[in-house]
Amino acid sequence: MAILVLLCVLLTATLSGIAGMAGGMILMAVLVTVLPVASAMILHGAVQSIANGSRFWFLRRNMVWHVIPPYLFGATIVVAGFVFTTIVPDPSLVLLLVGTFPWIARLVPRLGGLDISNPPNAFACGISVTAAQLLAGASGPLLDVFYLKSSLNRYQVVATKAFTQALGHLIKLIYYSSIAIVAVEPIDSLLTPSFIFGSVILAIAGTWIGTRFLDRVNETTFRIVTGRIILILGTLAILKGTWELWA
Repeated sequence: MAILVLLCVLLTATLSGIAGMAGGMILMAVLVTVLPVASAMILHGAVQSIANGSRFWFLRRNMVWHVIPPYLFGATIVVAGFVFTTIVPDPSLVLLLVGTFPWIARLVPRLGGLDISNPPNAFACGISVTAAQLLAGASGPLLDVFYLKSSLNRYQVVATKAFTQALGHLIKLIYYSSIAIVAVEPIDSLLTPSFIFGSVILAIAGTWIGTRFLDRVNETTFRIVTGRIILILGTLAILKGTWELWA
């Protein structure tokens, strides 16, 4: 089980380094299948905050900083609500939410016009994406809605998404760690300090490998391929979540 999770961490970090998305969604689907929800959220938060943080660092010169203040304002509102309610979602719900986001984006045309560089949209992004992070563990497909129609180039997209995702995963890590501390749901025995450390190292390595390939992808291909990947993965997550819900 440990080897499977570590291999998945490396491969998904590499995928996210190339596409700026999808890796976290796949990793969450795997973790919530083999671990209790809180433990899956903690490991996912630790790995993805570092993976996204390192991806941002590798591409930091392309960061679009003006989207951060309204994004943080929206995120703060959501965090306050979750702290007061102490929600721990069911695993099947996590998978269904993760898989539904990309299809909502595709089937509701108005969402396709959202632009993260617009302050009201950045605020809405902070609210919706942070809520998705805390409920589903991964929000890449939803976050993607605010970027693919923006005027940002692929380097700016990957760098800025990485920064906002790192913040979201860090919030998720703190929230579910707090839940584990008060024994709402104990941490799985697999999550030893050495295992988490190894996962983080592999996440950084995978991110570095993935970002090396980014130079070889043009703008048009980047947007088409990432969109298709997300839809395929979303469908698989929906199918698995539905199966677990009715099994």
